[in-house]
Amino acid sequence: MSRLFHLLAVTFLALTSFAAHAEYIPRAERVADGVYAIVGPLGQRSADNDGLNANFGFVVTPSGVILIDSGASRIGAQKLEQAIRAVTAKPVRWVVNTGGQDHRWLGNDYFAGRGAETIALARTAATQAQQAAQQMAGLERFLGERLQGTQPRPATRTLAGDEATLELGGETLTLRYTDAHFPGDAMVHLPRRGIVFTGDLVYVDRMLGVMPLSSVQRGLTAFRAMAALKPARVVPGHGRVCDLAKAQQDTGDYYEFLANTVGASAKDLQPMDEVLKRHTDLPAFRHLENYDALHRANMNRAFTEFESQ
Repeated sequence: MSRLFHLLAVTFLALTSFAAHAEYIPRAERVADGVYAIVGPLGQRSADNDGLNANFGFVVTPSGVILIDSGASRIGAQKLEQAIRAVTAKPVRWVVNTGGQDHRWLGNDYFAGRGAETIALARTAATQAQQAAQQMAGLERFLGERLQGTQPRPATRTLAGDEATLELGGETLTLRYTDAHFPGDAMVHLPRRGIVFTGDLVYVDRMLGVMPLSSVQRGLTAFRAMAALKPARVVPGHGRVCDLAKAQQDTGDYYEFLANTVGASAKDLQPMDEVLKRHTDLPAFRHLENYDALHRANMNRAFTEFESQ
């Protein structure tokens, strides 16, 4: 009996170890007829997920596929293509980038080599070019040799203005700046479908991150603009596809807190340490993954942003 127990224990440990390090295989999730989301894992970039720790999407039109964001590496882009191939044999005609963070655009070169046009708002493409070297160096630490073959290629078709409308195969997309999580970030609205691909404006199931280049004020403004569209379905930058109420609960309400509580305290010249200590425990957001790691830093950066006004 003891030998059997030992064998079972070894087998269990082997299986759990394998599960912890299993390679992530993207799969398409139907959002509406011809519209799909690819929901990535919530954790950090890794060699197992090839930097695909975010959400992506695609629209199948009679004229070809519109891909929303291209992944963080050549291998990641190939994985996204395989997920598309499980749905349709139509070629990827357009790659529309919602941002300048690595997993939004570093797969552009792969799809461009297969005939796709890479498209972004002008400031998005400018951020891509500016951040390319730093992002490649950072990804090297996470992906190692699996980054080989990845070539930074900022979007080559750039769109002027704060908003642009595109049409392909009878599908209309509106691309609009959010400039919240990262400079030049944008969201994609499918007005005929009532669907928004928010890019890194919305986080569901995990806490959004306020980085040194983020803006809480622009985040709140952009979220309110997104909510005013009254989308039936929201494909967030991270987390499960959801409705507007869930997006509001996990992201909109948190932006409101950072701006109207932390930011207001900064404007009132209250001591930062006291403000952060007072709001360390927020039950409304404690369910979000990465809460313990990010919440205090988010408040710190929000305070600093409003304090400087």
